[in-house]
Amino acid sequence: MSEYKQSDIPCTIHHGEVIQLDDGKTVRFESNGEAKDIFFGDEWSASVQLFPSNSHEFEAGNKRVKLTALFEDGLEIDFA
Repeated sequence: MSEYKQSDIPCTIHHGEVIQLDDGKTVRFESNGEAKDIFFGDEWSASVQLFPSNSHEFEAGNKRVKLTALFEDGLEIDFA
């Protein structure tokens, strides 16, 4: 399992991979059909569910991070 950090943004993570942001928050996702279940930290239930081409933004430290679900097994992570 690969682990990314905030300095890797923009990047695309895949099912089961994790990105650790500078404020300590981690983000991972699991594929649920075409939907992507997004988990923050070590949560057991998804905080957000995204379908392909849909996005979710959140604050991480003093940055705004944007997650975009891809059609393939991927979650694009960039700054908003």
